[in-house]
Amino acid sequence: MGASGVLVINIALPSAKTTFYRPSISKYDVSYQNWTRGSCRILSPGQASPCHKQRSSRWGLVSTNRRRPTTMVWQDITARVEVDAPLSVAWELWSDREGVNRWMPWIASIKILKDQPELSEWTLKYNAFGKDLEFSWLARNLQPIRYQKIHWRSLDGLPNRGAVRFYPRGSTSCGVELTISYEVPELLAGVASGLSPLVESILRNDLERFAVFAKDYQLKTSRE
Repeated sequence: MGASGVLVINIALPSAKTTFYRPSISKYDVSYQNWTRGSCRILSPGQASPCHKQRSSRWGLVSTNRRRPTTMVWQDITARVEVDAPLSVAWELWSDREGVNRWMPWIASIKILKDQPELSEWTLKYNAFGKDLEFSWLARNLQPIRYQKIHWRSLDGLPNRGAVRFYPRGSTSCGVELTISYEVPELLAGVASGLSPLVESILRNDLERFAVFAKDYQLKTSRE
C-alpha cells in the first residue's frame, strides 16, 4: 500500500516459463499462482519471496492494511451440450475424476489421494499469449446429488470451484451443463470478465468432446 492509499502490485515478468513461490510447501512450483499480503511478485527460479511470511489465511489478495481487505469476487463461466447417451452413462463418466482429462486436455493430470479419496490433486497446463501456463490445486468433492449434480471446490492453490449438472432428455440422451468459477480481486474483475468468452469457448469445446466420447463409450459398452 503506497503512501497515497493506492494498492500497489509489483509484477516482474519472466522471460520464459513462470515460477511462483508456494509458502506452504518448501519448494518452487512451476507457474503456481499465490497471492499474499502486501506487494505480490512473480518470481524467477531460485528467487526468494519477499512477502511469503505474510501469507494470508485464504487464497486471495489482501491489503497490508488489515482494516481494508481487498474484496474478492467470483467469475462464473457456464457451457452446455446435448449428449446422445443415457444420463447414467454421462454420470458414470464424470464421476470418474481421474478420467476427466480424456475430454478436457488442458487438465494435465488428476490424482485422487489414496488415504482421502474425497480429495484430488489437479494440474492444469495451457498455452496462452505465447506462454506455457501451469497451475496446481487440491480439490474436495462436495456431496453429489445422484444423476443431478457433481461439484467440487479447491482447498488450496488456484482458487476455483466447479459443478456439472445433468438433465434427462429421455432414455437415450441427456443434457450436461458445466460451470467453472474462479476467484479474483475485485479490482481485476474487469480483466477477468474480458477473458470470459475465451474460457467459455474452451469449456464448450470440452463438452463437445465429452459428447463424442460419451456416445462412443455407450456404443462400445452396448456391444459387450
